[in-house]
Amino acid sequence: MPANKTIQSVVQGWNTVRYELLNMRLCDLALRIEGSPLEPFTRRVHRELEARQVPFKPGYYLTDAWGCPDRVPVIGIPFYLADLRLQRLEEEQSGEIEDGPTILKFLRHEAGHAINYAYRLWTLEEWVQTFGVFTKPYRDEFQPRPWSRSFVRHIDSYHYGRTYAQKHPDDDFAETFAVWLTPRSGWRRRYLGWPALRKLRYVDRLMKSFARTQPPRHRTRLYRPVESLRILLAEHYGQKAERLRRAAQGYVDDNLREIFPPSRSRALLPAGELLRSRRGELLQRACRWSGLEEQEALAILEKLEARAAALRLTYPRSRGAGRSMDVVALVIALSIQYATTGRFSG
Repeated sequence: MPANKTIQSVVQGWNTVRYELLNMRLCDLALRIEGSPLEPFTRRVHRELEARQVPFKPGYYLTDAWGCPDRVPVIGIPFYLADLRLQRLEEEQSGEIEDGPTILKFLRHEAGHAINYAYRLWTLEEWVQTFGVFTKPYRDEFQPRPWSRSFVRHIDSYHYGRTYAQKHPDDDFAETFAVWLTPRSGWRRRYLGWPALRKLRYVDRLMKSFARTQPPRHRTRLYRPVESLRILLAEHYGQKAERLRRAAQGYVDDNLREIFPPSRSRALLPAGELLRSRRGELLQRACRWSGLEEQEALAILEKLEARAAALRLTYPRSRGAGRSMDVVALVIALSIQYATTGRFSG
């Protein structure tokens, strides 16, 4: 086994990573859809809209739950789906996580809402006759009729099975649109003889009538974008992260925050750059005083650099010398702790 294998399992182990994540604010997670595990799904739904000759392509943003803001044609996606570590944490905390087919189902459903809002379809007389009054009060709980054939069956809800279309006229349209949009759904054959087929045929005619029509310009008003959510991830899940502290044997965030506290100085430098600029000296001192192999000490340094960057820690330019001494002391202390106990104390 390589010399640094054991320390890598400490500093990069799940117990440590989980504790780091739970102690970060959602707005500091630096999440984005581009380049994330979500991007292939969002691109695919846009391709499906293109194949159906729907000219409007809704935008996406990260928030804390699925949904479009009220009458705003933009799709909110749960933030945890943009990061594999957060997906693992979500499954651990809630007991479930959306798989690929489920993500696509939700995206097609939300695309239906977005199309409805973009073109204000709910104001059309035939839309009202087909799906109902859009302004009907929206309730989180409803009494479904599991055997009704007046509604399509698309999203699987753990509360209501595949009856989500019965919740509200807006959801009835979104679910019908999602079935119509899904490639190879065979909706004409699948719903033959069902009253729901009339709704699907209406959506088919409606979308063809808008095939070359862009919707009116609209204001994009996001609801709870992840960049605005200042709560800790632990608070989001309603748990106290401290109970997990002992298992997080590679946790260094508290040490780094102590060395690099918030400052009002205008001349701030990134803490990660300070660590990287002194890597050679720090590596030498860590090995000298702790007896660690170079690869083991390097793993500690890389951990400190990565966490300083993730936490966006900075320091005043005028305090550079003092911070450098603190960094040297921290690296030596952590190296000795690991050499003698196999973990970082805390």
